[in-house]
Amino acid sequence: MNNSEKNNGPHLFVVMLGALGVVYGDIGTSPLYTMHECFDGICTLDPTPANVLGILSLVAWSLIVVISVKYVGFVIRADNKGEGGILALMTLALSRVGEEERWRRYAVMTVGFFGAALLYGDGMITPSISVLSAVEGLEVATPFFIPYVVPITLVILVLLFMLQRRGTAQIGAVFGPVILVWFAVIATLGLAAIIRMPSVLLALNPIYALRFFAMQGAMGFFVLGAVFLAVTGGEALYADMGHFGARAIRSSWYFVALPALLLNYFGQGAVILAHPESISNPFFALAPRWGVIPLVVLSTMATIVASQAIISGAFSITRQAVLLGYLPRIPIIHTSALQIGQIYVPMTNRVLLVSTVALVLVFRSSTGLAAAYGVGVTMDMLITSLLLYVVARERWGWRPWKVRLLIALFLVFDVGFCSSALLKVPYGGWVPLAVALVMFTLMTTWRRGRQILAQRLYSRVVPLDDFVQKILPHETQLARVPGAAIFMSGNLSTTPPVLLHNLKYNKVLHETVAVMSVIVEETPHVKPSERVTLEEIGFGFHRIKARYGFMESPNVSEILALCGERGLKLDMHTVGFFIGRENILSTNNPGMARFRQRIFAFMARNAQEATSFFEIPPNQVVELGVQVQL
Repeated sequence: MNNSEKNNGPHLFVVMLGALGVVYGDIGTSPLYTMHECFDGICTLDPTPANVLGILSLVAWSLIVVISVKYVGFVIRADNKGEGGILALMTLALSRVGEEERWRRYAVMTVGFFGAALLYGDGMITPSISVLSAVEGLEVATPFFIPYVVPITLVILVLLFMLQRRGTAQIGAVFGPVILVWFAVIATLGLAAIIRMPSVLLALNPIYALRFFAMQGAMGFFVLGAVFLAVTGGEALYADMGHFGARAIRSSWYFVALPALLLNYFGQGAVILAHPESISNPFFALAPRWGVIPLVVLSTMATIVASQAIISGAFSITRQAVLLGYLPRIPIIHTSALQIGQIYVPMTNRVLLVSTVALVLVFRSSTGLAAAYGVGVTMDMLITSLLLYVVARERWGWRPWKVRLLIALFLVFDVGFCSSALLKVPYGGWVPLAVALVMFTLMTTWRRGRQILAQRLYSRVVPLDDFVQKILPHETQLARVPGAAIFMSGNLSTTPPVLLHNLKYNKVLHETVAVMSVIVEETPHVKPSERVTLEEIGFGFHRIKARYGFMESPNVSEILALCGERGLKLDMHTVGFFIGRENILSTNNPGMARFRQRIFAFMARNAQEATSFFEIPPNQVVELGVQVQL
């Protein structure tokens, strides 16, 4: 997709259609369970006119302030060269925080890491609650289906995750049309109910929300955890900005998604006022008796789209974390030759499959899952506001009073929702927090472990320039053999340990030697003209620095081709690659707790081999092992 702001006419419509499918699938299916959870789920409210109008007012103004103002109005402006998402926002905030301000950099990175970790918990719960809430509509049609709701849900989820290996290109072609039909249907059902009881539109006045809090007291605060379900999925607006562009996302929200959601929520409120018994499932109560089964089918299709979007998002955040050095290398399969975003991460897919199936089996209802849902998302939205403050202050140069006033407005909602959601921790809200804690520990352990490992490996080696200019000319017993060799290294200023080991034990050196480092920048993309930097340092030695963005995938063939354009001809089919493999030994040395050392060593042993990750022919690779004490 083109992220240009100049899209117009038919092309803009096509991009908007795609944005509807990928960006708004999650928030678009929230009406399936939000109103039910407010009255007859994790909260129990009497369906009185005051309560119904109060809840509707809270839902409407949450959508307006949190989504329309915060995300569509401001957060989406914080693009990192066209890309969005929590890691992109973190790197954007870090770009204006100096290296000398260590505590500020540490704070920004900590909240950014934790925000990214929270997305994994969301990725596990969203498919579970979305599909389960849709299938529960069968109970409205006939009690016959009650025993089969959970098995049907499990079958759909298993099939969904099994299809991931085929890629989302073909499935994605129907995402937009399905969600467009979904929004049209829920808007029509809602409008029909509103026409029968137009008094529900009074809830557009925020005074009804304030009266609700005044009447309900502590219960009003607790119900915020259920109201928040209406805005879950809103973070996808920013995360998927790079695929569709800000204009298409804004247009899709204002002209399609927001009106349809408001009409449906107010329609559900009208049905509850007219038929208080419908609080058990007000969404499906909007449909006539004959339309329940077709609506269940459409709902299931829509929730599959919503689930697919969050699964693809988990794949994307995993790849970004791997390339930025926050997770070890794992297999990442590209399922499309045309779109770089079309990827499949087998390990992430397996973890999500097992987790979603386990969640359905444990909680067994959308109400049970609703208790676990929202905690991670509220904290992620709170973190987004904090990072946005840094970006607006440091990068946009806004005046302090202006930034504080704006962020204070957002924090009123974020802190309120987050505090209310935390009350659900004993009832299942601990699930996303536990997942986030595990992922945060893994990411910080891997990053810190790699830093210590680099210190141990390169602390005693000589600078590469000194080795080539001062030491190499005096090595008279060293044999130079025909051909070319590439030594992969993480530090271009020092002599790679694997090169020194090769010389120590084999006593040979190729006529052409290149020390190559692949660096992933804290930016989404790097221009092809800036991809490779080549430097000749004498005696047949060359230094190659390849730069990639965190939305791109390194490829050695491409790097060698660009080197050829710059004068260094290296035949991909004959060049040899020398790669080091470290055997990590845990110690009592300061720098990292012993249990984290063991975690790091386990992650290192199970990381994908560099040959596969960089697409290097395995029969041209020489690996030399070295033991390193942490």
